[in-house]
Amino acid sequence: MPDLLTAEEFGRLVQGFEHTAFRLETRERYLDDEEREPVRRFLAGEPPDDAWFMDWYDAVRQLTAEGRRMERVRVVSEPHSDYTRFGIDLASRLNVPSGEDIRYLPRDRARELGLPDEDFWLLDSSRVLVLHFDGDVLLGAELVTDAAEVVRRAYWRDVAWHHAIPLDKYARS
Repeated sequence: MPDLLTAEEFGRLVQGFEHTAFRLETRERYLDDEEREPVRRFLAGEPPDDAWFMDWYDAVRQLTAEGRRMERVRVVSEPHSDYTRFGIDLASRLNVPSGEDIRYLPRDRARELGLPDEDFWLLDSSRVLVLHFDGDVLLGAELVTDAAEVVRRAYWRDVAWHHAIPLDKYARS
């Protein structure tokens, strides 16, 4: 296992980018303690309580108001899992209004395109945070600055972004 950043280091890097931050999400679901209750409420048809999400929402609003771009491609299986439906709802209500540009790419298409089953953040096309998991639980992130590895992720970003469908269009389909 590579050296993983502390949560504080990870947060500083993700929110400290200068121009662009891109996230590739490839997992079927993420088991985050903060999301358990919101997912349960969503599946039960109860009104959302988004208090748990507001720190991220506020941070993204500030970053994008400063002219920085935050982009995300979510690779998803079809038909959608409960978690994917939750994610689409959350993105529509909060991520996109905060300033994130989120797109969706069907998993079969991602495989055809040769995209990896790897989650990462690409920051300013100069640093990569490779996310490591145990099952569906995030263990932490590894900082990668090797130029060849950064270029590889920039290529994957470009392929994913080019073929992904903007959230509003994807949600209507």
